[in-house]
Amino acid sequence: MTDDADVVIVGGGPAGLAAAIELRRRGIERVVVLEREPEAGGVPRHTDHLGFAVRDLRRLLSGPAYAARYVRLARAAGVDVRTETSVTGWEGGRTLAITAPSGRGTVRGGAIILATGCRERPRAARLVPGTRPLGVFTTGALQQLVHVEKQRVARRAVVVGAEHVSFSAVLTLARGGATTAAIVTAEPRHQTYGALAWATAGWRRVPILTDTIVSRILGRRRVEAVEVTNVVSGATRAIECDAVVFTGDWIPDHELARTGGLVVDATRGPRVDAALRTSERGVFAAGNLIHAAEAGDVAALSGRHAAAAVATFLRSGMWPATPPVAIVCRPPLRWISPGAVGGDARPPRDRFVMRVGAWIDDARLSVTQGGRRLWDTRFRALVPGRSIAIDASWTDAVDRDGPEIAVALDRQ
Repeated sequence: MTDDADVVIVGGGPAGLAAAIELRRRGIERVVVLEREPEAGGVPRHTDHLGFAVRDLRRLLSGPAYAARYVRLARAAGVDVRTETSVTGWEGGRTLAITAPSGRGTVRGGAIILATGCRERPRAARLVPGTRPLGVFTTGALQQLVHVEKQRVARRAVVVGAEHVSFSAVLTLARGGATTAAIVTAEPRHQTYGALAWATAGWRRVPILTDTIVSRILGRRRVEAVEVTNVVSGATRAIECDAVVFTGDWIPDHELARTGGLVVDATRGPRVDAALRTSERGVFAAGNLIHAAEAGDVAALSGRHAAAAVATFLRSGMWPATPPVAIVCRPPLRWISPGAVGGDARPPRDRFVMRVGAWIDDARLSVTQGGRRLWDTRFRALVPGRSIAIDASWTDAVDRDGPEIAVALDRQ
């Protein structure tokens, strides 16, 4: 049986719910959100600390309160939020195969928004050798066990990674009654803000082992220790612990985008233009699927931005006749989102989001097209894993029929 809707949104996190609410506000009648978890709200449901809702809702909320508020707003707006509903594939253009407690079926939308978010790369994807004992987590799994299921998961843990979320993991471990034996990062220094590092790890006297990797996990039934290796000196030692938490190193949940044949860019998510249109007519993408990983309120504003473009598409039927102009990042710059410029739309919040793959001090960036300089700026420092905002004013100067746009370090 096929169900019809004006818009089908895959993912019930901040991006998906914000998009749904905005669509209803714009008069779109049948808006369906498909969420595979038992409850909607996304990752903030089990991220029990303050810091959410500042940019989009203009208040300060904890993760669970933020998620609950969006669910309430969506239901009050008349959004059909379907939980425990997994999208298993495509059944032709803008028709999705789904599985729910009631059985299998399909849902067809006048437009589709993919808002499937992102995840941390687990141990297996990082190719960390050793035994396979219990006690190996990602931050997301740790937060769900501690904050949602109220479980005590460890006594002493090692955190792998030194991004913002890594220091959040230290707080979650403390909430669950565990101490953090060390934060381990292959980078030459941590990647978060000094105040956050001190507030979470500094006053707890958690050592941050830089230029260091977890080279082996040890233990039989349960983690007993990790072997760490300094990548500069080659020195190796063991740290006793009963848990290892792999943090950061984000990858979009892009399986549905890939099976749908959407063009994928360096973000590893679907390439979108500034209106968040993908390469497939009527299919849009928003949130951390296209920029893994930004804060929940940034993802929500991305969803709201996509909703405006979807509403315009449903009413006009207009879709660009030619592909947008791709944006490429030259190493050591890694990716930029949105990854293309087409039409007159500006990106969400009137800025692009970028990541780098190396520490760069006193960096001058330039945006060029066919050798023509469109824009440049200087940054005091660029940090791997940290969000970099690129002003979108230069998009007005882009030749929509011209060659690709390049973002690169200015070596002059």
